[in-house]
Amino acid sequence: MFEGEVLMATRFWQCCPRQSVFRLLSFIACIAMLSLWSVGQVMAGSPSTETENVEPGEETPHLSHDRHLHRYGVPHETIQPSEQRFFTTRSSEIVLPLPSEEDAFTFAVFGDRTGGQPEGVDVLADAVRDVNLIEPDLVMTVGDLVNGYNRTAEWLIQMREFKSIMNRLLCPWFPVAGNHDVYWRPLNDPEMPKFQHQDHYEMHFGPLWYSFQHKQCAFTVIYSDEGDKETGEKSFSKPRLQKISDEQLAFLRQALARGKDCNHQFIFLHHPRWIGGNYGDDWKKRVHPLLVEAGNVTAVFAGHIHHMRSDPNDGIEYIALATVGGGQKGVVPEAGYLHQYHLVTVRKEQVAMAAFPVGQAMDVREITSSLQEETIQLARLPVTFKGGIQVSAAMREKPSTSQFSVSFSNPTSRPVEYTVSLESVDNRWQFAPDHTHGVLNAGASCKADFSAVYQAKQFERLSEMVQVTLSQDYLAPATRYSIPEVKKNVPLLFSDEASSQGTVNRALALDGSGDCVSLESIKVPLPQGPFTVECWFKAREFADRVGLLAKTEQSEYGIFASRGQLDASVFLGGAYKNIRPDLKLKVGQWYHVAMVYEGDSLALYVDGKPQSRLPTKPLMKRKANWLPFIVGADPDVRGRPNSFFNGEIDEIRISKGARYNQPFEPKRRLTSDENTVIFLDCDRTVGPFLIDRSPQGHSFRLTGDAHLTDVKESVKQE
Repeated sequence: MFEGEVLMATRFWQCCPRQSVFRLLSFIACIAMLSLWSVGQVMAGSPSTETENVEPGEETPHLSHDRHLHRYGVPHETIQPSEQRFFTTRSSEIVLPLPSEEDAFTFAVFGDRTGGQPEGVDVLADAVRDVNLIEPDLVMTVGDLVNGYNRTAEWLIQMREFKSIMNRLLCPWFPVAGNHDVYWRPLNDPEMPKFQHQDHYEMHFGPLWYSFQHKQCAFTVIYSDEGDKETGEKSFSKPRLQKISDEQLAFLRQALARGKDCNHQFIFLHHPRWIGGNYGDDWKKRVHPLLVEAGNVTAVFAGHIHHMRSDPNDGIEYIALATVGGGQKGVVPEAGYLHQYHLVTVRKEQVAMAAFPVGQAMDVREITSSLQEETIQLARLPVTFKGGIQVSAAMREKPSTSQFSVSFSNPTSRPVEYTVSLESVDNRWQFAPDHTHGVLNAGASCKADFSAVYQAKQFERLSEMVQVTLSQDYLAPATRYSIPEVKKNVPLLFSDEASSQGTVNRALALDGSGDCVSLESIKVPLPQGPFTVECWFKAREFADRVGLLAKTEQSEYGIFASRGQLDASVFLGGAYKNIRPDLKLKVGQWYHVAMVYEGDSLALYVDGKPQSRLPTKPLMKRKANWLPFIVGADPDVRGRPNSFFNGEIDEIRISKGARYNQPFEPKRRLTSDENTVIFLDCDRTVGPFLIDRSPQGHSFRLTGDAHLTDVKESVKQE
C-alpha cells in the first residue's frame, strides 16, 4: 500500500463519524477504496505522459518549492468520460477523467465588523462587493455587527447601517450576536434594560440562537454573551459569565440531533471559548464533548480576537476569523492580522477552507481594454514642474527657500484620487505643505504649490535633494485600482556662478573602488547618426577590466582602458564594432581620447593622432538602451557600476556629429556649443553635484568618494 493512501485514509478517519466501531470500519473501507482508486489513477487518471516511475522532481526541474502539495482532504472523485458528457473530433490516447456530479456548494464567513472606527463599514462594503463577485450560497457572520456599547438611539443607527450594507448581498446572510451587539453603556444608566441590548438584537437581527439546514448540512448559531441570567451582568473577561446556559445547551442538543443525518454540521458563535483563559473551561467540559459525540461536527467558527487562528481538536476544525472592518492592528497581515473573509467549499466527504483579503477579488468583467489603457496612461503620467530647488555654491546666512509647483492631469474617463507628497532622506529639508490630496475628475488638471526650506548654510557633499511622489487610485464603478507611484526629482536650478567655468582647472578624482559619476540615460539624449565621445584622463593603475566612459551592455557605446589598452566600441547592426589600438598606456600620464563615429566608419584618436579607423556600412542604427552613461565605470545589466577606473578624468564631452576627421591638437580645456549633448568640465561641484555645462544644463551626483582635484601637471606628452 502506498504511503499517500495511508495519509489520505488517516485524514478520512479524522473527518468520519466518531463512533468507534463505525470509525474502524470506515478506516478499513477507506484503505481498500483508496487502493482501488490509486490503480484507477494509473489506468485512467489525470492527463499525463506515458513516462512511468519518474523520480520526484525529474518532471519539474525549475520548481523551487512544494507549496502546491495540498495537505488537507483527498483528490476529488472522477468518472470515466462518456459519449453523453464528453465530445471531441480529435483522436488521442489520453483519457480525460470528468468530475463527479455531486452537489457541492460554497458559503462565506465574515469576521468582526466592529471594535474599530465607524468608517470600518467601508471595509464591510468592500467584503460585500467581493463576495457578490463570487456568489456563494450564503454568508455567515461571527458577531460584533455594530459598535454598540451605547444607548438605543445610537444602536439603532448602527444597526440600520450594517443591515443596509449586508442587504446588498446577492445571497442570504445570517447574524450572530457578539458583545458589541448586546452590551449597553453606560452601565449606571437608569434606562438600561436588564439584559442590555438583547431585546433590540432579537427585534432587528433575529433570534440569539437558531439552526437551519442547507444541502445536507446543518448550520447552528449559538450565543456566547448570555452572562448572569439573574442579574443581567455581562462580561467576556470573567469565566463565570462565559458559560452556556442550561436552556441554550438543551437547544444545542436538539439542533445536533436534528442534524445527525447531515454530511456536515457547522457551529457559529462570537467568542472563541475553546481557547480557555478568561473564557474558563465550560466549553472544554460541557460543549466540546457534545460536539464530538455528535460525530459529524466538521467546524466551529468564531471571531472577537481580530486575528485568524486554527485550533483543530478531536477531528473538529476550530476556526477564529479576523475582521471585516473591525479594529485591526495588522501586526503580521500574512499571518492572519488583516481584514479578510473565509470561503468554505463543502463536499460530502470533505470541506475546503481559504481566507481572502478584503478588496482583493478582481472584477473580471470590469477589466476591459479601455480600462487597462487608461490605467497605463496614469502609470506613465507626465508630471511637470514650474520652478525648482535653488542651488548655489555660495555660503548663506539664512536657510534657502525654494518655491515650485507640480502639475499633472487626469487623461482618463473616470475620477482619480491622488496624493502628491514631498520627501527627502535629508532631514534638514522642511516642506510646506508636505503633501496635498484630492479627487481629480475626468479630463481635469491639477497644480500643487510647494515651498522647500533647506536648514543649512550651504549644500554639502552629503546633501540629499527632494523627490515628488504622485500616488493615484483610478476609481472605477466597483473597484479602486491602485496605480504604481510616479516619482520625480524636483528640478535643480543652479545659480550663474555654479554653472560657469571655474578659474582653476580641476579634474574628477576616482579611486577605482566604487567612485564614478552616473548620468541617467534620459539626460544623455544622443540621437542616431554620427557622434563623438571624448575626455582627458590619467590613470594611477590599470586593472584587468576598466570602464573609462561607458553605456555598454550588448548595446550603445563605450571606451575601456583594461590593462592599459584602449578599446572603443559601438553596437551597430546587431554587433559591436571595436577598435583596439596597439598603444600601451602609461600610468601617471595625461591622455586625450576621442571615439568618433562618422556614419560610415569608426575612428579612435589619442592625443589628436588617429590610431585606427574601421569602415562600417553607411548609417547603421545604433542599438539604444535605458542604462546610464557612467564616467569611470561600466554599467551592468541593471545599470549598477562595475569595472572602476583609478585615476583622474577631465573634460568629458559627448557631441552630435563627428568633431574630428583628421589629426588635430586637442585643447586642454574644451568648450560647449550647439552640438554638445553632455559637457562635464569637472571644474565645479555644488554640494554633491557635478555641473553639466552643455545647453542641457543638467547636474549629476558624485558616487562614492569621487571628488575634484586641481590639475597641476603639464599635459605635454613624453
